[in-house]
Amino acid sequence: MSKKGILLMNLGSPNSPSVSDVKIYLKEFLMDEKVIDIPFILRTLLVKGIIVPFRSPKSAHAYQSIWTKEGSPLLVNTYELQHALSSEIPELVEVCMRYGHPHPSQAFDSLMQNIPDLEEVILFPLYPHYAMSSFETAVEYAQQIHKEKNYPFKLTTIPPYYNNTYYINALADSIAPFLKNPFDKLLLSYHGVPERHIKKGDITLNHCLKVKDCCNVSCASHEFCYRHQTFETTNLVANKLGLAPNLFEQTFQSRLGQDKWLTPYTAARLKELPAEGVKNLLIACPAFVSDCLETLEEIAEEGKEIFLKAGGESFTMIPCLNAQSTWINAVDQIINSYR
Repeated sequence: MSKKGILLMNLGSPNSPSVSDVKIYLKEFLMDEKVIDIPFILRTLLVKGIIVPFRSPKSAHAYQSIWTKEGSPLLVNTYELQHALSSEIPELVEVCMRYGHPHPSQAFDSLMQNIPDLEEVILFPLYPHYAMSSFETAVEYAQQIHKEKNYPFKLTTIPPYYNNTYYINALADSIAPFLKNPFDKLLLSYHGVPERHIKKGDITLNHCLKVKDCCNVSCASHEFCYRHQTFETTNLVANKLGLAPNLFEQTFQSRLGQDKWLTPYTAARLKELPAEGVKNLLIACPAFVSDCLETLEEIAEEGKEIFLKAGGESFTMIPCLNAQSTWINAVDQIINSYR
């Protein structure tokens, strides 16, 4: 057996779709200073005093609409990826979440128990793009646990793979079958982030959202710029699929609060597109590799309702990569550079 282990890290889910469990999950998630980046006292008042009490029942209802007999779709899809990958590679594969269970320490302990002479764990964040509220917080949390518990093995992190050929090919392969039927546009909807997060990640302090067409002007900050990386993914996938510019568009979803987030907003465009002649819509969510609340409920249910009410005729949600064979191969190939 290999002396290395693989750790797949995803966002997480509540233990159940009950209001009480959703409250616990939302508190942990939203109290993360990299998610809501305001002073601790203000964040506590906002999250525990306003957001969680009022949002929990609505979020619980949303989770209930997508919950399966096996549990949370995100967890189910992540475990399916683990099992599929385990049958293809020599390393032992474990799963952990940034919020909720399983905790990184559970995964680390399991790897050590099953590989007594474990030398290295390769952390594979299931976030293709760099954002402080996803990739960064997940990686730093795993590193913190690794350091605090003084684990003897080395922890190596796979960097964002938003432009990796294998990821792009897997994404294009997952979309291609849906292009065989007539459609008016492919909408690529990414999870949104506040504009201030983009500016905070600007290591030059004077480029992101300040320079005209900043994401297309070469800059060292692109290594940490979620906005640039999503545009790069969109363009690479569209090019791979041979799509004309009028056949695809990029938007951002999941806005929280009143601050300005990355635009255009998905919900707004879904309402506007039918009037622009887009009646048959395909939609994919490249920032998510596992179907979850944001894809199955926010897009496939709420998004569809918005589009059809606005005059759309057909709305097709393209599943995430989940445990598709091309994605399994992509993960294997991406890891291969670190073996």
